[in-house]
Amino acid sequence: MNIGILVLLVLLVLGIAITLVVVGLRQNSGVDPLEERLAEFAATGEQATLEEIELSAPFTERIILPLAARFGEIALRFTPQRNLEQIQRQLEMAGNPRGMTPTVFFAGRFIIAAAIVVLLFIVFSVAPGQSPFSIRNIAIIIGFTALGFFIPNLLLSSRVSRRQNEVTKSLPDALDLLTICVEAGLGLEAAMKKVNEKWDNELAIAFGRALQEIQLGKVRREALRDMSARIGAGDLESFVAAVIQSEQLGVSMAKILRIQSDDMRVRRRQRAEQQAQIAPLKMLIPMALLIFPTIMMVLMGPAVLQMMRSSLGDIFLN
Repeated sequence: MNIGILVLLVLLVLGIAITLVVVGLRQNSGVDPLEERLAEFAATGEQATLEEIELSAPFTERIILPLAARFGEIALRFTPQRNLEQIQRQLEMAGNPRGMTPTVFFAGRFIIAAAIVVLLFIVFSVAPGQSPFSIRNIAIIIGFTALGFFIPNLLLSSRVSRRQNEVTKSLPDALDLLTICVEAGLGLEAAMKKVNEKWDNELAIAFGRALQEIQLGKVRREALRDMSARIGAGDLESFVAAVIQSEQLGVSMAKILRIQSDDMRVRRRQRAEQQAQIAPLKMLIPMALLIFPTIMMVLMGPAVLQMMRSSLGDIFLN
């Protein structure tokens, strides 16, 4: 069987499986879907039974999500507690994308791996001259299955890195706004509320959640520590530590925020300079593999053709 066709089939299955998992991991709005559909039917004035309302739900909510959750619960029974805590922490650091839970996450891993195994087994079974139990095909199945099993981990790690980078980039500007608000006479919580109201990014959302926890009775320093732990960005942890220390020692909050703002801007400039120094090394690989060979073909192509048409070309061809 052509290895190119096999790779295309595997990539197709991976795409379908990932799409199903992503569609299933829909955005969690915090509203009961049944109550939402009841409100829709009540607004339209139509008379409908509970069965009709349930059947009006999308196929993913009626079939895929319950099956995925059930499969994930079975997988959790055989998963060590340490791994569960690690996955839960990574999901929190990623911002709980689309309301994802460890149950659904583990279900996605096993669904993708199982889909790859079934497809490759079918492909090798129906292909002429191929056997799914040969050593070569078994190695291919194991390799692609392991790849599919770890794809959700790679996606989750990428989401965590993107969220941390977004928070780190927006922190200096947020500290400037916090400093202005505190110097104008507002408290730290009121200044954080201003950031939450004016911006729509991961840092503003984190500030909003911390404020909600403070309103529910959590101590401010504990809410700030939990906020930094949920994100895991080093600059945010430094900012939270400075705020907590100033609160304990009685230092002026405006002065601490001003110092932190200047320090964060210096760090951001240093990171930009570091990325600028790394850029030539990253450009070297595509230049060596793609650009330079093309330039050599354009420059040396006519000369090679002339040499082949000359008597020197007859010597090499003969």
